[in-house]
Amino acid sequence: MNGTEGKIVLVTGASSGIGQACAELLSARGHTVYGTSRKPAAEPQGYRMLELDVTRDDSVRRAVDTVLEREGRVDVVVNNAGFALAGAIEDTSLEEAQRQLDTNFFGVLRVCKAVLPGMRARGSGLIVNVSSLGGMVGLPFQGLYSASKFALEGLTESLRQEVAAFGIQVALVQPGDVRTAITDNRVRARGADSGSVYQEAFEAALRIIEKEERAGAHVDTVARQVLELMTRKQVAVRYAVGHLSQRLLAGTKAVLPSRVFERILMSYYGL
Repeated sequence: MNGTEGKIVLVTGASSGIGQACAELLSARGHTVYGTSRKPAAEPQGYRMLELDVTRDDSVRRAVDTVLEREGRVDVVVNNAGFALAGAIEDTSLEEAQRQLDTNFFGVLRVCKAVLPGMRARGSGLIVNVSSLGGMVGLPFQGLYSASKFALEGLTESLRQEVAAFGIQVALVQPGDVRTAITDNRVRARGADSGSVYQEAFEAALRIIEKEERAGAHVDTVARQVLELMTRKQVAVRYAVGHLSQRLLAGTKAVLPSRVFERILMSYYGL
């Protein structure tokens, strides 16, 4: 994919955070960008916003059709929409778990399925799925969030192989802690309130999680990585982004004995 030519880009979850940073940077670099949100606010400068709820088939289809009608194609998709659910797995209801997976995993699947026919017909396209270092490491009290990102990692690996023959590339961007509204918007499992046997450990771990997020990397680091992928003729499967210490921690999982790595992680979260 030649990044010097203007591309038609669809960015989900572009009302704030990583998605907004991607939409702003890519539009500033001459690409035609359509950001999406469940409830888009006033039209930003430099790019357009569309209503898109990734949990609804009709909403996804309508947004993609709008771009196709206006532009004739979608060259690049940045699947960024998602949220974080926190709480012990035992304290998380199946309804809450399903909502987490429906947004973070099935939402990506819906968007991919909507754009792939057009990409196949043109013989080109790039899909960037925003995962997380939590998709490489199961994080305590973020088990369903990690599960959604682990699932996304597997989906991306498989999809890459299936669509390569059609000239379509797929990659994962794995941010570590990044300063975004995900911290303030985190959803707590209803069962995590007072009365849970996990409450003390959960609250202590959550304080560490939120402290690290507020000191995390700037969202522009992720946007710049996405922009760089658009200039590559071939993309690899994973690109970790964020503070070096977190990227190194995730990398040690592959080389350390599992029990040693687990002890390090538990100690980090005060468990």
